[in-house]
Amino acid sequence: MTHIPDAKAPLAGLLTATALAVTGFVLSMPAGAQTSVPTVPPAASVRGLPDFTDLVDQVGPSVVNIRTMERASRDSSGGSAPDEQMLEFFRRFGIPIPPGMNPRGPRQERAPSEEAQPRGVGSGFILSADGLIMTNAHVVEGADEVIVTLPDKREFKAKIVGADKRTDVAVVKIEATGLTAVKIGDINRLRVGEWVMAIGSPFGLENSVTAGIVSAKQRDTGDFLPFIQTDVAINPGNSGGPLINMRGEVVGINSQIYSRSGGFQGISFAIPIDEAVRVSDQLRTSGRVTRGRIGVQIDQVSKDVAESIGLGQSKGALVRGVEPNSPAAKAGVEPGDIILKFDGKDIDKSVDLPRLVGNTKPGSKSSMTVFRRGSQRELSVIVAELEPERTEAKAATPEPTKPQSSNALQALGLSLTELTAADKKELNLKGGVRIASADGAAARAGLREGDVIVAIANSEIASVKDVEAALAKVEKARPINVLFRRGEWAQYAVIRASR
Repeated sequence: MTHIPDAKAPLAGLLTATALAVTGFVLSMPAGAQTSVPTVPPAASVRGLPDFTDLVDQVGPSVVNIRTMERASRDSSGGSAPDEQMLEFFRRFGIPIPPGMNPRGPRQERAPSEEAQPRGVGSGFILSADGLIMTNAHVVEGADEVIVTLPDKREFKAKIVGADKRTDVAVVKIEATGLTAVKIGDINRLRVGEWVMAIGSPFGLENSVTAGIVSAKQRDTGDFLPFIQTDVAINPGNSGGPLINMRGEVVGINSQIYSRSGGFQGISFAIPIDEAVRVSDQLRTSGRVTRGRIGVQIDQVSKDVAESIGLGQSKGALVRGVEPNSPAAKAGVEPGDIILKFDGKDIDKSVDLPRLVGNTKPGSKSSMTVFRRGSQRELSVIVAELEPERTEAKAATPEPTKPQSSNALQALGLSLTELTAADKKELNLKGGVRIASADGAAARAGLREGDVIVAIANSEIASVKDVEAALAKVEKARPINVLFRRGEWAQYAVIRASR
């Protein structure tokens, strides 16, 4: 409770029968005195809690339940054990136990069967009046049969038009007409803190409505998607359902939750609808999604590295490796480069690069701005198509030659060996030296035996003598940036001399 402190100034002679009511207090004024009512600041605008009833009426008819079936021979050894906590949930609230959940426990044996068995439950929403429906890829993945139930209880067998695992977006089609489609919202208008609503089928409970606020935008949890984070209650079965703003527009697809228990814990993630629509358009056109690639392995640029190499601000994508004969290799990109821009768009964080490249049409010619050893360079790259999966080659570890360690190297805790011609060919390097041992300051910086130093203090290295020459130019006690290869990938370390 907040108390009003006692007045310290004398008030004698001010009390009369004339009183003014000001902000809840009665103030008395001397007879005949000029009255002046203090200005009362306007009260802050107070908003009531939102009413979602109209939104439910508007969007509810467009949200569907999706059940998947799997035709597989199952027996007592291959059947899945029931979820006892889930069974208890259904029993406690008097909800019918869904098909496929065994109420008698995991030890009941079932005869082998080739009939379709229930596999999972999810949600979706209608994109078009003729039966196109959007959901999550993981909802329909591996399904032999997809059954869509509309809010009016009509059921349809659906055909999977296409699914994209990387973004977790899928499109299915049912043979129906005159359906109520959702309105697609503008993700750029979505603000952190605004109210949003979800409709779905958590635990198979169809048309369940939950609400909350947008907790964050651009949340990095995947290579190709900056997710929307909310505190809307999302549980198993909500996957694929819409996230709806207060204008009744779909702004996202509910996709993931952060949970230690398997249930809702206050953090949910939705796929931004603009990304989902871009993917769905390709799925509807060709049944698959094509993405661009340039053939680099990247990492974030740390503050220490940025300062030590003269970049200043921690931004861009650090190139740790370049695939041989890839678009990046042909464009002249080198390990240790920091890509600052792609097609004129700034790369603030390393995750921005795969999104920009991925959204570029294969075969397109794009520009890149890279930072290399103290200066910026402009490169041109022909974007290739991203392959479904790539298998990384095992890193080669050539036999080291005789270690060398001068006084300057010993001060940093380094012992180095020269690379042979075979080493350079094996590693696809023009120069460099291998670390035979790393102690002291070098070890504290993260360097270790087997790493190959290719540049130090922004100078390229071809031999141990080059390392010593570069160190001689560095001011005493100044941090030293080291670009090195570990296996196939390049990264930076910052060596700080002992104090």
